[in-house]
Amino acid sequence: MPVETDEELRTILENESIAVVGCSSSPGKAAHDVPAYLLEHGYDVHPINPFAEEIFDRPVADSLAGLESEIDVVCVFRPSDEVDGIVDEVLERDDVDAVWTQLGISDDDAAARVEDAGRQVVQDRCMKVEHRRLLE
Repeated sequence: MPVETDEELRTILENESIAVVGCSSSPGKAAHDVPAYLLEHGYDVHPINPFAEEIFDRPVADSLAGLESEIDVVCVFRPSDEVDGIVDEVLERDDVDAVWTQLGISDDDAAARVEDAGRQVVQDRCMKVEHRRLLE
């Protein structure tokens, strides 16, 4: 069952470590500004981008598989047709509790696989907007 209630969203947002797949080094892009906001609000943000070496003065992994740090949530800023492959990487990890796809991004089949694995999934919602609404 997809995450729908404010309480479920709040529980995910109370996690501390977030891998941001598709994190951008370009200010003004949502894939940069949302993770920057999360950093400013105390989250441990891990940028994932195969074309960058450093974002927010933090090292960048080229994929979830290449990220050695423990993470709680995977936040996705990639096109919907890439979500299935990202979920493959998520399901290879034991540390990820939730997958969150940003506004305009969804893949119902991939989301069902996440849920079948006993993890939470949020689709087509902005993490920054929900954080402001529920936790500020």
